[in-house]
Amino acid sequence: MNLKPFADSPFQIRISFHVLITRLEEQAALKNGMRSAMAQEILDEIEPYPELREGITDTEILVQHTDIIKRLTADIFPAVLTLNEIKAISVPFQDVLFNPTKRLQNIIAAAGSAFDIYIRDFTEHQVYVSTCCIIMNEFYGTDFNFSRPWFYDIPDAKGVMKHYRILYNADFMDLMPTPNAPVLTAEDIELLRDNYDDLNLWKKYFPKDSWILKGFAILTMFDATVENAVSALKGTLLGASYGNNLKDKILDVFRSIYRLPDLNIGFTAFNDIENTLSIATFNPDLKSYLLPDHVEDECLEDLCGQSLGKLVEEKTYFAIADIAKFLQSDPGNVMAQRFSDQGVKSLILAPVVKNGHLLGIIELVSTKVGELNSINANQLENVLPYITDTIDRQYSYMQNQIQAIIQDEYTTIHPSVYWKFRKEAQKFIRYRGLKQDYVLKEVTFHDVYPLYGQIDIKGSSETRNKSVQLDLQQQLTALIPIIEQLHISNKDSDAEQHVRNLQEYVMDVQSSLRADTEQQIQNYLELNIHPLLKQVDGLPVKTKAAIEKYFEQAHKEGDFHQNRRKYETTVAMINEKMALLLDRAQIQAQEVFPHYYERFKTDGIEHNLYIGSSISPAKNFDISYLHNLRLWQLQVLCEMELEHHYLKPYLPYPLDVTSLILAFSLPMSIRFRMDEKRFDVDGTYNARFEIVKKRIDKAVIKNTTERLTAIGKLTIVYSNHDEEVEYKNYIRFLQSQKMLEDEVEMLDVEDLQGVSGLKALRVRIRYNTSLPVRKFFTYTEMQQQAQSIVS
Repeated sequence: MNLKPFADSPFQIRISFHVLITRLEEQAALKNGMRSAMAQEILDEIEPYPELREGITDTEILVQHTDIIKRLTADIFPAVLTLNEIKAISVPFQDVLFNPTKRLQNIIAAAGSAFDIYIRDFTEHQVYVSTCCIIMNEFYGTDFNFSRPWFYDIPDAKGVMKHYRILYNADFMDLMPTPNAPVLTAEDIELLRDNYDDLNLWKKYFPKDSWILKGFAILTMFDATVENAVSALKGTLLGASYGNNLKDKILDVFRSIYRLPDLNIGFTAFNDIENTLSIATFNPDLKSYLLPDHVEDECLEDLCGQSLGKLVEEKTYFAIADIAKFLQSDPGNVMAQRFSDQGVKSLILAPVVKNGHLLGIIELVSTKVGELNSINANQLENVLPYITDTIDRQYSYMQNQIQAIIQDEYTTIHPSVYWKFRKEAQKFIRYRGLKQDYVLKEVTFHDVYPLYGQIDIKGSSETRNKSVQLDLQQQLTALIPIIEQLHISNKDSDAEQHVRNLQEYVMDVQSSLRADTEQQIQNYLELNIHPLLKQVDGLPVKTKAAIEKYFEQAHKEGDFHQNRRKYETTVAMINEKMALLLDRAQIQAQEVFPHYYERFKTDGIEHNLYIGSSISPAKNFDISYLHNLRLWQLQVLCEMELEHHYLKPYLPYPLDVTSLILAFSLPMSIRFRMDEKRFDVDGTYNARFEIVKKRIDKAVIKNTTERLTAIGKLTIVYSNHDEEVEYKNYIRFLQSQKMLEDEVEMLDVEDLQGVSGLKALRVRIRYNTSLPVRKFFTYTEMQQQAQSIVS
């Protein structure tokens, strides 16, 4: 076997004992007693083997001289310590071990014949440069610090990976150049210093076999499994992606620390607000042994009773060395039984506590009795602080995600204006850090232009009332014969009166539906009829069956809610389709010029747009962006109408929609109302715009009873001549694109409360049903067209 496992090395390696032999000769020359005599005796024994002094290049020869080498190195490898020390003869950075102590032999034997020992994370490049640095430090007086911890990772007989730190003693080695070794200048050394990664450069100045390494090193190892595991855990957690791979790495660390190959880990989160245990939100794949697979959260008291009181309240470890024995003393313990059902025989539960708050519980479990106990539970102190910090970071990350979801789904702050909220929040945090008071200022945007539009579901109120009437009529009609049967069976006079009341309710819902009719009937049924139906003792089987069927149909998913469900599904389908289309179209519009956008779902979709330089001060705003956004709004409403046209045949109720745009050309200010968590117009004059928005959808054409909005038509409400001219230009453009019909109605709007003088344009939308999908212009194309139209 060659002594150079790596293909290239600047060293010619010669295992030699010349330094040790020289020291023995010096000791023998003293002739001062027993030690000198012993030294001379060893010298006499090795005299027939000059290669021990001159150097050996083949390990086979070393093997042949095993006995004499043991005799020669007896002082530095004492037999009395062979079962204690982990030592061997070696060469720095080479995975060659010779004359190992008995303990090292046992360690390698336990790893198995298939195990191949090598230094962890030490590449051929690193070996080559490190050996070159040894030469420069020794011969050229440099001080290149290339030291780093070196480890052997060796599994034990159980398969648990153990980590051994490597130390080298090079007192018995000499370094000599060959004639082929180049002489380095100061410039050469500087060049090498600045080019660690250029292996070819290092090989140029330190060619292969250009130096002789003569002698041997003493390799000493010590078990650093726990320290290494903690260090590895810190590195893993710092760069964690929190997936299954992380779980496996952490599991390996715990198995190394506890030296238990079948150890497993779990984690259960704790919610101190609700006092419940739950699956870890930051990693749902992380198993919880405390909670069964089908349970997401559970009350702490229901699960643990008094068992975990010490852990939760005092935040100390809780260990059970023998779960079966524990259950014998406390057979009703739900927690212990749950672990037992999963094959766990011993366990340690450790609290994860940060700043006095319990974040969760780490679960260490074993399938063997006694392997985990109150004594080795204390080993967690080495790693728990790092795991706690990591879980705390994950909780903080999750809280940020939760806040983002709440903001997106419940209290939206649109990205176009988020910068101003962030700026104000940064001021607040800065002043708080200085321990100074700071009152958050209201967020206001001045000189912005508003755009308002809506798609309203026509006849939604009438359809809902009709669906309620049909459902109530069906429910009451089914209920009357059941109550009549109760009257016959029980001779109950109250039942007779209930029958008359129900018959009156049937007549009420057949004629018309008042605002409180539905609630009034439901209250009557809940308070008077349903308690009566639940007293089924002594009733005929047929009547009991009828009552059971009635309650099934009265459930929210039952037949007595069928028409209301159809109505709700219809409204939801229309709203979802319209909202999705509008949101997608907005993405493209925002790219041209950022503007504030919000939409609302009612019986249809309303949207507000505000555009101006104050919303995006980093961009140059001019009025053409407003014109383009108005044209975009018109096209999107046409597209939404078309989408509804295709959707209508698939609706449970074939409801129609109407479209409306409100034009307003004066800039205004909008202010974020802290109490309502939304933007609103700022100032008394600007409030006129909000008043018109709230009342315009119920407006009628002047001197008529005809509603201003109409099915199949797009209505644009405006107040001055300039707006009329601008929108007529947009209409002509959309007519040229076959999106609107040719006829345009010019209408006056009946005066609204506090508002008069409004006018309207109304034009029919063209539905090209011969094409499944109509092509629309991109925003850039519309912008170019709009520029030419406006100019």
